[in-house]
Amino acid sequence: MPYLPPTTVAESLAEIQKGELVLPAIQREFVWKPSQVTALFDSLLRGYPIGSFLSWRIEPETARQFKFYGFMRDYNQLNQRHSPVLDVPPDKQVNAVLDGQQRLTSLNIGLRGSYAWKKKYGWTHLIENYPRRVLHVNLAQKAPENAAGLEYDFRFLTEEQLQSMPEEERRFWLPVPSVYEAQRINTLLLELSKREVANSQLAMETATDLWAKVHSEKTIYFYQENRQDIERVLDIFIRVNSAGTTLSYSDLLLSIATAQWTDRDARQEVHGLVDELNAVGAGFRFTQDLVLKAGLVLSGVPDIGFKVKNFTAENMRRLSDEWDRVSNALRVAAGLLSDFGLSGATLTARSILIPIATYVHARQLTQNYRVAPGEAADRAKLKEWTLKSLIIPGVWGSGLDQLLRALRETIQIHGTDSFPLRELERTMASRGKPLTVTPELVESLLGLRYGDASTFAVLAILFPHVNTRNQHHVDHVYPASRLARTVLRKGGHPEDEIDALLDARDTLPNLQLLEGPENISKSAKTPKEWAETVYPDPQGLANYMDRNLLPSLPSNVTEFLAFVEERKQALKTRLLDTLGAVSETKGPLDAEVLPPLDEAPEAEALDEWDSSTAPA
Repeated sequence: MPYLPPTTVAESLAEIQKGELVLPAIQREFVWKPSQVTALFDSLLRGYPIGSFLSWRIEPETARQFKFYGFMRDYNQLNQRHSPVLDVPPDKQVNAVLDGQQRLTSLNIGLRGSYAWKKKYGWTHLIENYPRRVLHVNLAQKAPENAAGLEYDFRFLTEEQLQSMPEEERRFWLPVPSVYEAQRINTLLLELSKREVANSQLAMETATDLWAKVHSEKTIYFYQENRQDIERVLDIFIRVNSAGTTLSYSDLLLSIATAQWTDRDARQEVHGLVDELNAVGAGFRFTQDLVLKAGLVLSGVPDIGFKVKNFTAENMRRLSDEWDRVSNALRVAAGLLSDFGLSGATLTARSILIPIATYVHARQLTQNYRVAPGEAADRAKLKEWTLKSLIIPGVWGSGLDQLLRALRETIQIHGTDSFPLRELERTMASRGKPLTVTPELVESLLGLRYGDASTFAVLAILFPHVNTRNQHHVDHVYPASRLARTVLRKGGHPEDEIDALLDARDTLPNLQLLEGPENISKSAKTPKEWAETVYPDPQGLANYMDRNLLPSLPSNVTEFLAFVEERKQALKTRLLDTLGAVSETKGPLDAEVLPPLDEAPEAEALDEWDSSTAPA
């Protein structure tokens, strides 16, 4: 298997453009996030190796047996996620990429195309909520301090975002495709002159360095398989893309901690605690990474990023000294999440365990806090904050390290006696993570369905009378078994009506929380039949209906759709009241503000990436 002479990025993209470098059908789709694309460009501009590539030179006779695809250029999360099929001429030899698809596609998107993802709170099915975003690099300054360790500020920007900037700022955002299009360096220099940034040394260095990395420096190294043995090539592909279990970054850091702890085995302690936390209640899915991150936060390490420099002997000694308190706080925090009715299936953001444990640690709370009558009001505030932050999109996504540090500081200042709900909300708002509920978000919550991870949290907010310490099931008000297609057909319902009934069956307006024994007793009874049996007293029945926002008790299928619509409106009103929804001062499709780097999709914390599934 020869190693081909190295080529430039531009030369490789030219091969993609001409259809000489293609994707075999065995390759999966493009799956990289914006953060991974910008991290690749940051590595490229810094002169870091971006890895080797593997290709298969396919002779025409062999190529005729396969289907091939082109590389994605303009990616759209809604309607353009699949690579285009290529019609390879029967007499053409091609080079198919076996390893490196995600990196080459990212280079192609950044230098020649665009990346479109859904705007926050935008309706999922509307194409206008997926604006085209072109990769830009900030020539005015390098990236501010960020959890991902990026040196250069690469962003995917919409035309709206650019136009909303002051001209003085906008001219320093250079579209990366213009670097690729500048075949000669003089063309790029002319562009910098037009932008009136040529007198900035940083701007000149950044732009010309990027041009050199794309056009003149040979950084693309291909191994090439030449044999036309299909079985051999498939074996190579499988081994390259799933060769055992990858050592994660946290594994490496845990090894460092193990070597530095003197009085206990760090690996055994962390793995044992992970298992213990995951056995709480109905079970969770906490990870080694999360426990290590919590250890850094709770033991007071200033920089909580997963960086080798943070796993110093001093920090590891501090973590070892605090370990008993840290592990106890995590146990209480996991217990509280279970008390709130959450589990691995319904906890949409595992990272929320850390600020809860931080509060427990700050007050040195024990398991008694979970049941103490004098702490009931405090627990209610903690539960309110937890559930609310879980149902608002984006709170526990990018910029996590900075958010956790800010929450830790707020808790240390304001949380020594009681849960600082309002102070935490102000801190989160200042970090671009407001717990603000809009009518648009409420509409999206009403669209949640049976089985969605967030459904339990929304129902728990809607019905605060539910004691979530007892095991509750998300239950259909009108039994799902009575709304099965086969049952409805036997009942003589037309197909269009059946489709409407099935669509409404699993939506939030037909869902409630019932304790396990109640759910079992309810079985397939109609709401009217079951409720009148359980609550024979008229006042008790009325109270039950009022608590659960049941406008009526349908006794048959013909009453179901009207019931769903009525209850949807009742749920909407309660959500707006309970969550304190505010009207937008501008429409949901208005211009997006360019967020701080750590709050942007282009710079998710590296430790949040799943390195074991990151494609090559």
